[in-house]
Amino acid sequence: MHVRQVETFVLKIDGGVGYQGVVGQERPDGYHVRPPWRSLYSSRFESLLVRVTAEDGTVGWGEALAPVAPEVPRAVVDLLLAPVLVGLDATMPRRSWCTLRDLMRERGHLVGHQADALAAVDIALWDLAGRLAGRSIPEIAGGAFRDEVPTYVSGLPGVDDAHRADLAREWIDRGANAIKLHLGHGVDSDLATFDAVRAAVPDVRLAVDAHWVYPFHDALRLADGLAERDGWFLEAPLMPEDLAAHAELGRRSRVPIAVGEAMRNRYEFQQWFDAGAIGIAQPDIGRTGMTEGLVIAELAAARHLPVAPHHSSGLGLALAAGLCMAAAAETTSVFEYQVASTEIGSRILRNPIEVRSNAFTPPHGPGLGVDVDEEAVRRLAEVAG
Repeated sequence: MHVRQVETFVLKIDGGVGYQGVVGQERPDGYHVRPPWRSLYSSRFESLLVRVTAEDGTVGWGEALAPVAPEVPRAVVDLLLAPVLVGLDATMPRRSWCTLRDLMRERGHLVGHQADALAAVDIALWDLAGRLAGRSIPEIAGGAFRDEVPTYVSGLPGVDDAHRADLAREWIDRGANAIKLHLGHGVDSDLATFDAVRAAVPDVRLAVDAHWVYPFHDALRLADGLAERDGWFLEAPLMPEDLAAHAELGRRSRVPIAVGEAMRNRYEFQQWFDAGAIGIAQPDIGRTGMTEGLVIAELAAARHLPVAPHHSSGLGLALAAGLCMAAAAETTSVFEYQVASTEIGSRILRNPIEVRSNAFTPPHGPGLGVDVDEEAVRRLAEVAG
């Protein structure tokens, strides 16, 4: 059974509120920077979907985490990957991934937009292979370790600490037992926010995402402050390329350092694992794809490290892929619950993924286990232009 056709869809969905709440100064193109964070964000939920069809008409779907300019990885799929993919065996996603990976490898394109494009295609190929076999992705990957994946609520997008504390109480009342704060506003300010939320919900596990903003000594001071307060973990404390500083911080921090969303492949993760720079591994399947995500999980398991998949603005397909990997990975500890993107991402699915405030139930059907509303996807793609 061979691949017959590859289609791509750029989506830009107006969710009524930007990722993690209030946005910064918006440019005419809808993008903005949100100080102190340095990254470019969109006021919409943007994504790239890929549809792969086999000779018998069976369809597999994939998604890249492409929150800004999904047109770029779309061009990579259309120009570089799809012409090679057509005609390959639709039942062998790992072999196809290796073929597609090597197309631009000697030119240094194992990361960035090339990898994001490949991730979407790879997820679609695993979905297709599972549907052709009539089995879920965890089943064709060797079996699931769990039927439920614990979650933490990611972000309390309040206007001040009192508002964040109120939001935390609301989530605990709804059954949540773990929360991650999106901070990076200065060490003293971050610890004050942590204290305000901790006072409101004293029994909750509480972590901090610093969004890569701190120099080493400030990151260490924040880690020490979190350790004194029984913090859960510190995510993305330093510049994402600084392996040496993360390794040193990992040696000196008394809370685990969580890293992984900026990485795309096994080679990057292996270097960071070997350096002791990661305490909790956070691959995002919308950036690694299923093939690499499963390998990264095995590398983590070999080092007795927990895997806590990253999930931010990805839609329902990226969520389903992440949950499939989380179910199949030996050392999965928790999954990130992004409330807005989970709700908005369900617009492309016929049936939403089951989620509670403290756990996801991974889909159990063939492939990714979700049914894509193709009419909705095509309609949303037309709106995006």
